[in-house]
Amino acid sequence: MTRRAIRIIILLATISIVGLVLTQLFWMDKAFELREREFDDHVIEALREVAIQIKEINRDSTEVSPVVKLADNYFIVPTNDTLHPYLLQSLLANEFRARSILINFDYGIYDCFTNTMIFDGEVALSGSPSVRDGKEVELPLSPSDSHYFGVYFPDKETYLAGQMGVWLVSSGVLLLVFSFFAYTLAVILKQKRLSEIKNDFINNMTHEFKTPISTISASSDLLLSGALDANADKQKRYYRMIHDESERLRLQVEKVLQMAQFDRSDIDLNLVEVDINALILRSTASVQILLDERKGSITLGLNAQRPLFSVDELHFSNIVRNLLDNAIKYCAHEPQITITTEDDAKGITIRVADNGIGIAPKVQREIFGKFYRVSTGNVHNVKGFGLGLYYVKSLMDAHGGKVSVESSPKGSTFKLWLPRKH
Repeated sequence: MTRRAIRIIILLATISIVGLVLTQLFWMDKAFELREREFDDHVIEALREVAIQIKEINRDSTEVSPVVKLADNYFIVPTNDTLHPYLLQSLLANEFRARSILINFDYGIYDCFTNTMIFDGEVALSGSPSVRDGKEVELPLSPSDSHYFGVYFPDKETYLAGQMGVWLVSSGVLLLVFSFFAYTLAVILKQKRLSEIKNDFINNMTHEFKTPISTISASSDLLLSGALDANADKQKRYYRMIHDESERLRLQVEKVLQMAQFDRSDIDLNLVEVDINALILRSTASVQILLDERKGSITLGLNAQRPLFSVDELHFSNIVRNLLDNAIKYCAHEPQITITTEDDAKGITIRVADNGIGIAPKVQREIFGKFYRVSTGNVHNVKGFGLGLYYVKSLMDAHGGKVSVESSPKGSTFKLWLPRKH
């Protein structure tokens, strides 16, 4: 699948998910408004019925006054006289139950002569405590020239939300769909990345193996032809080429096998006490031929006064060698490398600085990934599998140390920190 196809799929899927979310939110808002209107209508109907019953009890023949909604959760009903609170409570509870309005409410009775609530109380119809958490609620007064009783619903929003269970379930399903989409997208991108890494690795490995195999094949054909039978010096030179290229192949195969071993199990270190300064000197000597070919140089500042550490000598030598190889390979002109060591309170710091092409900030975190190689326009212009820095990171972690990089277009500095005790 091409990058363009993946981008189109991601765009269409994102638009679909966003559309579903917005549609769901819109209909949830409309459903809540509808449910609130139905609730208010039922409450007003119940309160009007209570007002009719009160007039019948008081043998009052005047017309029933309309129910007034003063706030989203507060209603008042005008009356011609004060009421007995327990009678009012009983009538309200019966009418609410008859209409399945099982919600906690407060009620109060207003006396127009004293301009005060002469009684207020609370009734629990839901069977659970109110959201007021035990706090008393003072019912607001309404400018009125007559008596009235008021009913307040502190749990109205919670009650309505509970009545919308189907919508909440559908929202949960939508969230699940969105999570599945995000997970699927992550898997697709990861598989795409793995596919690219696999293809790059195969291309790099083919290129790395092709050169020594071609050299070995050509040299052996020349020797087998007998053309060099009379020239012992040339024979020896071609035997040496076959040996060197065979050794190069062996090292490449071992490097790949080591990476596979790291994935399967913990790294088995053979820890011995090693002089880090001396180890660096030996590592620099091993790349001197490569430096001479590029007319490069190495400057040493081995200032650590306590250089003895318990490390795996072979692996730690390879760590330094990998950093030096990269410093030489990724330099567009004559390599100038500086290696320094210095003590700190808990260990030793090693810096390998070069004057290479540098590493872009956006890829500095990725260069320690397995098979990762910085693109330079031609995947074969610099030899390698993309395993060197992954090897460095894996081995530093195994030693309990750290590796980091600072880079600019003028060059890169790799910093190794090794603890004094592992």
